[in-house]
Amino acid sequence: MGGNMPNIIWFIGALVLAVSALAAQRAPLGFMLKSAIAWAAIILIVVVAVSHRYELQEMLSRVNRSLGIDEQQVSGDTVRIRMSPDGHFWARATINGHEELMLIDSGATITALSEETARRAGVEADGLAVQLNTANGVVDAQHGRIAELGVGPLKTLDLGAVISPAFGDNNVLGMNFLSRLGSWRVEGKTLVLVPGKDDGTAGGEIQEVETPANPD
Repeated sequence: MGGNMPNIIWFIGALVLAVSALAAQRAPLGFMLKSAIAWAAIILIVVVAVSHRYELQEMLSRVNRSLGIDEQQVSGDTVRIRMSPDGHFWARATINGHEELMLIDSGATITALSEETARRAGVEADGLAVQLNTANGVVDAQHGRIAELGVGPLKTLDLGAVISPAFGDNNVLGMNFLSRLGSWRVEGKTLVLVPGKDDGTAGGEIQEVETPANPD
């Protein structure tokens, strides 16, 4: 309930503002009632869409896959990910065999998992606390290790991660994964992930380049 309170307050405030505007125009009571219901429906849809934007993004991805309109495509061992409407690249990744939607962020030094994702994927915090500078300020997190993380055929073992409830529903694939690839680049609105020549990406481990923990 606490996490939804700002949305509820925003909903009530917007509805009161719409009704006040109608009242100021001295509109007929029946018209005001119909308009208030219409505005309530519109505002409710917006609030729900914002609150569940990541779930909606994942649902849209599933619909696209069922229609053959897939934003993540595999050619050999190379993975191509089209930019989503929000301007970001989202990967369908497997974390210890559990599929999750992850934002690919080259500005994030280390991969970051929400507390719920870590629980579902069986990634345990090792008790080592760390403070991270993020776009939303400084947050407390704990270190963990992902036994296996994959994006299509690109798989890597024993990948460092940070876990925090402050991440909400967000999961971020950071540079400590990207740096294990042979290369990665953006072509127009497509992100191209390429395996290394000698790392046996489909079945072996990509070599890690260790970087300090800073998800931004």
